[in-house]
Amino acid sequence: MERDATSAGGALDATALIDRIAEGFATVRMIGDPPTDFSWVTCNPAFAAMLNRPRAQIVGAKGSDLVTGNLLRLVGKFAGVAASGNPARFEHRFGTPEHAWAVHAFPLGDGTLGVLHTDVTDERRAQAALQDSEAALRESEARFREIADQAPVPMWVTALDRTRAFVNKAYMAFLGTGEDEARQFDWRTIIHPDDGARLLAESAAGEASLKPFTLEGRYRGANGQWTWLRSESNPRFDAAGNLAGFIGAAFDITIAKEAQLRLEELIAARTAELETAQAALRQSQKLESMGQLTGGVAHDFNNLLTPIVGALDLLQRRGLDDARMERLVSGAQQSAERARVLVQRLLAFARRQPLKPVPVDLSELMAGMHELIASTVGPRVKVETRVASDLPRVLVDPNQLEMAILNLGVNARDAMPDGGTIELVAARPDAEDCAKVGLTGSFVRLCVSDTGSGMDAETRARAVEPFFSTKGVGRGTGLGLSMVHGLAAQQGGLLEIESAPGEGTTIHLYLPATEELAASSLAAPVREARGTARILLVDDEPLVRAATADMLVELGYDVVEAEDAEAALTILEEGTSVDAVVTDHLMPGMSGTELAHTIATRQPPLPALIISGFAEVAGVTHALPSLNKPFRRDELAAALDELAIHGGTRLLAD
Repeated sequence: MERDATSAGGALDATALIDRIAEGFATVRMIGDPPTDFSWVTCNPAFAAMLNRPRAQIVGAKGSDLVTGNLLRLVGKFAGVAASGNPARFEHRFGTPEHAWAVHAFPLGDGTLGVLHTDVTDERRAQAALQDSEAALRESEARFREIADQAPVPMWVTALDRTRAFVNKAYMAFLGTGEDEARQFDWRTIIHPDDGARLLAESAAGEASLKPFTLEGRYRGANGQWTWLRSESNPRFDAAGNLAGFIGAAFDITIAKEAQLRLEELIAARTAELETAQAALRQSQKLESMGQLTGGVAHDFNNLLTPIVGALDLLQRRGLDDARMERLVSGAQQSAERARVLVQRLLAFARRQPLKPVPVDLSELMAGMHELIASTVGPRVKVETRVASDLPRVLVDPNQLEMAILNLGVNARDAMPDGGTIELVAARPDAEDCAKVGLTGSFVRLCVSDTGSGMDAETRARAVEPFFSTKGVGRGTGLGLSMVHGLAAQQGGLLEIESAPGEGTTIHLYLPATEELAASSLAAPVREARGTARILLVDDEPLVRAATADMLVELGYDVVEAEDAEAALTILEEGTSVDAVVTDHLMPGMSGTELAHTIATRQPPLPALIISGFAEVAGVTHALPSLNKPFRRDELAAALDELAIHGGTRLLAD
């Protein structure tokens, strides 16, 4: 069965196409520098038949193993094409010396040449016959015509005025005319418009050279179809040595030429795909590098902010008699809170924020946020919400998702200064939609669309970069969309932007679906009574440790401090009695998580609270209670309440 030249979906199968070429086709790679030989990389069946060898003996073989003709000449021709990057046409003889092949070599890239071999033995014999017949034309024109008419290709003899002194039957058949009309026919009228100027220029140059020349172009035949012809023209001279005209023959190379063009198109398309993939990889690596840098910077900022936030909180709680000092502390608190939110967004972009994913009913969450979004974007913007009825729950941190939806709503509003419509649509994409964006599994797609100004391609490509903004100075941090992108990626989904100038923007947020039951929205009651428990506080940052200790003392706890995990274990081994451990996560030597696991093996086991700077979430599990830096006294109190400490005894929640 003949192999189909197209793959599933209509994509061109280059191998099958090459195999269907009637003429011999092979690819070669040069050997040595400078080249002294070459090897065959691939070949089609026609080329194998040409050498009368199976393909297995040709592919991988050297030219010197199989070429019986002038190897050095062939190597030199191939090397010239490889060095110059320009195609070359020449003849070579493979097999018997009488067998001639027209060779068309052209570069394919990566040091590989494509070589098309056309059997021109018959053509050369026909040309020889023409040359021999010209001498005998005056004696036996009838015999000359008999021979020429048997040739399967159009042949002619021209005079200096371009009229044909002779044409054969194949020539007349191609034009669909009689002999007299064919001899006067103007070939310029049937040249393809795209080839006309080139062919006329090449023809004039060839005739002026007084040497044999070759032309390749498309001509419309009697059947109305465009045919690729390669014409070979030789000058003829009279007895006095003056140019009398030309003798020529034309060969149909349509199949080979179209195969070559399709192969070149395929190579160009694949090159473009590779460049696109490389650009996407560079962008991904750029964002990953920015994420690593951002995460590290945010961690350091959290450590710096922790004592600042704690100290300001304690100052305000103790009260200030001076109204001016009260305003200054309040302003400092507001600035610290803005810095805290900024760091959270940086960590969201870096995908290093500690998340607490739970099954969330997206329809319930979106219904609860509808009024908040509407009030945030203002009365000039209409907010519409649609949620599919069969929507599964999503596994996500609900607080972070709410912040992400609110950020998308604000961005949509800012893109519509004159008002418009924001549409929030939640639906379940099918497997094909997920595959298009590189996802496998079950997902829910949340789309936030606006009717605003839209983005151009350059803006879309940079939209998720941190601090990139088109809103102007003072109108945004450039972290909203990058935070949403980081949240989606950290939850196992992704963010996709669909936008064009003047056509609005749609943000597609893919979130992993789950069949687990939605988490309860009822919060556990906060225990107010704490007793006089003793806390072992472990942190390698003195300022953070001091600020945390002050908060614990304010809450009524007795505090024992340790600068690292080893010091904490030493305190416990010396017999110091404590009721709970509050420990930083990333510390020199043993981490806070490792310390918590170690003291969990003691009898009785001690409850532990992990304080995380967000960036060091590796190793922190949801089973361990944690508190994110920076924090206020109330947040620390709530986290300790979750440990259920009362009078030094760990209480079990109902």
